[in-house]
Amino acid sequence: MKLLSFLRNGNTGFGLVKNNGIIDLSGILGDDVRTIKKVLELDLLDLIEDMTKGKDPDFGWTDITLIPVIPDPAKILCIGLNYAKHVAETKRPDSKHPTIFTRFADTQVGHNGIIYKPKVSEAFDYEGEMAIIIGKGGRNISKKSAMKHVVGFSCYNDATVRDWQRHTSQFTPGKNYPSTGGFGPMMVTNDEVGDYKKLNIQTRLNGKIMQDSKLSQLIFPIPELINYISTFTPLSPGDVIVSGTPGGVGDRRDPPVYMKDGDIVEVEITKLGILKNRVVAE
Repeated sequence: MKLLSFLRNGNTGFGLVKNNGIIDLSGILGDDVRTIKKVLELDLLDLIEDMTKGKDPDFGWTDITLIPVIPDPAKILCIGLNYAKHVAETKRPDSKHPTIFTRFADTQVGHNGIIYKPKVSEAFDYEGEMAIIIGKGGRNISKKSAMKHVVGFSCYNDATVRDWQRHTSQFTPGKNYPSTGGFGPMMVTNDEVGDYKKLNIQTRLNGKIMQDSKLSQLIFPIPELINYISTFTPLSPGDVIVSGTPGGVGDRRDPPVYMKDGDIVEVEITKLGILKNRVVAE
């Protein structure tokens, strides 16, 4: 199942991707069920397939503006230093535990949305990543049962304002400028993805491949991330874990390669589609 969130005629909603179009699900499962997060909170996902069987799309892709897949997560937990090549290029030491920081929901944009390069910085970097979407909440989730709490996956560009990231040892300022986190185009459910370790991830800047890796190369795999995170904070339906970026970031190239006005950045992950955003100077 492929679900997305959109803006249409001034109203936000969500829908099912089917037959190269979108079936509008806003309000179909209940008057107050108008977001993917609400579907997950009420455990209504299994009803969608039966309710849409034999139904034609309500509109096409050009009739909507995509917004972040989960525009209203309670938590966005981002993982740093989760690929060996990226750890090596940053010259940071290995760690026994995941590096975790937060991104705010209002910093996100959807597929084909504009990512704004802050006017205070010329060190605006791309970071292609896979987003993990939590479908079933919990605390102290075991590694063995962790994947049962995952409902789906999507592409993410955790774009970073590098100089602000390095003001102190804390990453938060460099990760939370408005409209800097691309999230989309859609959520592909766990059952359609299968073994996530078989997926490839690639980031392209103006068509040039900058990052190219496999999800099997995560230092801390998804079950370990969910186990660790849920130990210190409960996970809730609709929460998002952004699993880390591979080596090849612009900041560590010689010379550095940063995103600038007019650039097109794409994050492509097998089975999950392509997240595409244009960069505009603030």
